[in-house]
Amino acid sequence: MADLLIVRILFIAVLGCAAFFLHPLDLSGPIAALVGVLAGGGVVVFEIRIREVSLKRLIGAAFGSVLGILGAYLISLVLKSAMPDSPTVRFLQLVLLAWMTYCGLVVGSSKGDMLNLAALGGLFGGEKGSKTTFKILDTSVIIDGRIVDIAETGFIDGAIVIPQFVLRELQLVADSSDSMKRNRGRRGLDILQRLQKMPELNVQIVEDDFPAVREVDMKLIELAKVYTCKIVTNDFNLNKVAQLHGVEVLNINELANALKPVVLPGEIMRVFILKEGKEYNQGVAYLDDGTMVVVDNARKLISKTIDITVTSVLQTTAGKMIFGRFDERMHAVHDKHFEKSPEKERAARETAPATGSN
Repeated sequence: MADLLIVRILFIAVLGCAAFFLHPLDLSGPIAALVGVLAGGGVVVFEIRIREVSLKRLIGAAFGSVLGILGAYLISLVLKSAMPDSPTVRFLQLVLLAWMTYCGLVVGSSKGDMLNLAALGGLFGGEKGSKTTFKILDTSVIIDGRIVDIAETGFIDGAIVIPQFVLRELQLVADSSDSMKRNRGRRGLDILQRLQKMPELNVQIVEDDFPAVREVDMKLIELAKVYTCKIVTNDFNLNKVAQLHGVEVLNINELANALKPVVLPGEIMRVFILKEGKEYNQGVAYLDDGTMVVVDNARKLISKTIDITVTSVLQTTAGKMIFGRFDERMHAVHDKHFEKSPEKERAARETAPATGSN
């Protein structure tokens, strides 16, 4: 680092001395030297900033700039042949060159992360270790909101891609006359704002669309194929269709089920019996994560906290169900709720209807 600092100082000094002796723009020696030093400082600042940019962004910016310059040159030829040479025409040509070069630079750098350098062979092999992965969010997972909690834990890496057609669908839902749909759409827009405000997260909005495809789910699959990225969803049907098309899917519901506590037959659990079960002498309880617990011999113990023995665990597509048995000769009935705050109990009661009953 010290050697690099010396090189930068020497570079600025050389530019200052060169300007002092060469008198650019017919400036006097001291003023010319100051201009040279400022120019050298600007170059050093630009070098420091550009070191933080990925190779993909640099390639994208360079390619976009070249296209902008080429387009400006062609339009300048048209202006020159259509209008007589004058200071106004030359000024328009200069403005056109600066505008198109700038636009090409900005757009090229913003899209550069989506370049596939692997297609160029081993020339850019050094970039393999820092390869960026892209994940496309669908409408359902945005409205669901749990993606924000996952992102805050740092388990989401790479870049988050939000297609423009997904934003349009969210806006339509937010503008719906149905109050429930309208609240869901507005919640989804709030979730996107929270994702964009996370400094450690790279959120990109892409304009790519597929007019020939009508369904949003199929548009997502086609976009994932184009950029070789994964779809993040909690939609069961989209999950299956995407897998049939060879597209990788990250399902939030599968992640939630995988993180639920593991219980084995024979273990002792302490649960709060919330309501009656469908079968004779059954009671139903819910864990904090919404997992249903069906307990035999617990029908008369509603609104009590009891110890039970786990008899079996059933894993379904909708989630996990735990079956247990209460034996009054082995287990105790607790009058006081097992360290369960009123807020947690209320949350369990609210979860019960959504999860279903046995």
